[in-house]
Amino acid sequence: MDADKPAQGKNPLWTRDFTIITLGSVVSMLGATLSSFAMDLMVLDHTGSTLLFAVYNILFMLPHALAPILIGPFLDRFSRKKTIYTLDFITAGMFALLALLMITNWFNFFYLAVANMIFGAISGVYFVAYDSFYPLLISEGNYQKAYSVSATLETLTMVMVPVSTFIYKTFGIVPLFVTNTLTYLIAAIMETQIRTQEDYIALQAEKHDEQKGLRRFTSDFAEGIGYLIGEKGLLAVAAYFLFSSMTGGMTGVVTLPYFRNTYHNGEYVFMLTWGMASLARAFGGMVHYNIRLPEQHKFKIALGVYLALSLLEGTYLFTPIPVMMVMCGLTGILGVTSYNIRISSTQKYVPDEKKGRFNGAFNTLSTVGALLGQALAGALSVAVGERAIVVLANAMCLIAAVVFIGGGRKEVAKIYNTQA
Repeated sequence: MDADKPAQGKNPLWTRDFTIITLGSVVSMLGATLSSFAMDLMVLDHTGSTLLFAVYNILFMLPHALAPILIGPFLDRFSRKKTIYTLDFITAGMFALLALLMITNWFNFFYLAVANMIFGAISGVYFVAYDSFYPLLISEGNYQKAYSVSATLETLTMVMVPVSTFIYKTFGIVPLFVTNTLTYLIAAIMETQIRTQEDYIALQAEKHDEQKGLRRFTSDFAEGIGYLIGEKGLLAVAAYFLFSSMTGGMTGVVTLPYFRNTYHNGEYVFMLTWGMASLARAFGGMVHYNIRLPEQHKFKIALGVYLALSLLEGTYLFTPIPVMMVMCGLTGILGVTSYNIRISSTQKYVPDEKKGRFNGAFNTLSTVGALLGQALAGALSVAVGERAIVVLANAMCLIAAVVFIGGGRKEVAKIYNTQA
C-alpha cells in the first residue's frame, strides 16, 4: 500500500501529494491566465481581423486535437507524473525565448502563430497526462470535493485577466512572458516532489509485455477506441461534449471581438460581464465542496444544466449589460455543476489503466469540436453578425443535449448517478 494513501475509513482529501498538485496547478494557471488573454489582445491589436484571430486560435487547436488521442495509449504505460513536469519545464523555456524575442521589438503574426501551434501540442499532451494522473492523488470518496477544489481555483485565477490587461496596455507583453517563465518553472519543480506510485504501469506491462513499438501502440490505441465505443454511456457523454466544445469554439472566436466592436473599452466590459461568471463559478465550486448532490438525481440535474446553459448563453448578448452580468453569473454556477458531475463521475467510472486512453479520446473529440467551431465561426464572421453566430451555436448545443444525453438516459445515468 502506498504510504501516501490514507487508511480505509479516514480518507483525508488534503494528502501531501494532493496538496502539491493543487498548489503547482494554481501557480501555473496564474501564469497561463496572465499571458493568454494578453496574447489574444496583441493579435487583435496587430491584425484588427476577427478572421485572423480565428486562424490564430485554430492553429493552437490543430495539434491539440491530434496529440491527446495519439498520446493517450502511451500515458497508460508510462509515467504521467514525469510527462507533466517535463512539459512544464519545456513551457517555461518557451516563454523565456518569447520574452527575449519580444524585447527586440519582434512581432510577426506568422511566427507567433507557429509558437501557438507548439503550445497547442504541449497543451494537448499535458491535459491528458494531468487528467489521468490527478485522480490517482484523490483518496476514496473525495472525487466531488477534489474536482470542486480544482474548478474553484481554476476560476479564481481568472482574477488575473484584468491584471493581465493592465500590464499589457501599460508595459507590453514582455513582463507577462517573464512571469510565465517563472510560474511554469516553479510548478514543474513542485511536481517533481510528488511520491504517488503509478501502479498502472506495471499492470499494463504484464498485459502486453510481448508487444513492442508500433505494434504495441496500435494495440493500445485500438483497445482504447474499443473501450469508448463499447461503453455507450461514456460515448454519449463524449458525443455531447463534442458539440458543447464546438459551441465554445464558435462563441469564443466572436465574443471578445463583439464586445470590442460594440462598447467603448469593450475588453473591460467583457471582463466585467464574464467576471460575474467567474465569481459565480468559484462560489459554486465552494458549494460543491461542502455538499453532496443526491446521487439518484445527478443525471436529471446534469441534463437540466445542459439545457439551461444553452438557453442562457444563446440569448445574453441581446440584453443590457446588468442583465448580461446576472445571466453570466447563472452560467458560472451551472457550468461548475456540469463540470463537477461529468468529470468526477467519469474519472471514478473509468479504470486507472484506461484513463489515459479515455481522456485522450475525450479530449481529442472536445478539441476537434472546438476546432470545427472556431473554423465555422471564422468563416461565418465574414457575412454574419457575432450575435447570430452565438445563437446558432447554442441552438446546436441544446439539440445535442436532448439527442445524446436525453436519448442515452439509461446508460448515462448509470455513470452519473453514483456517489463520487
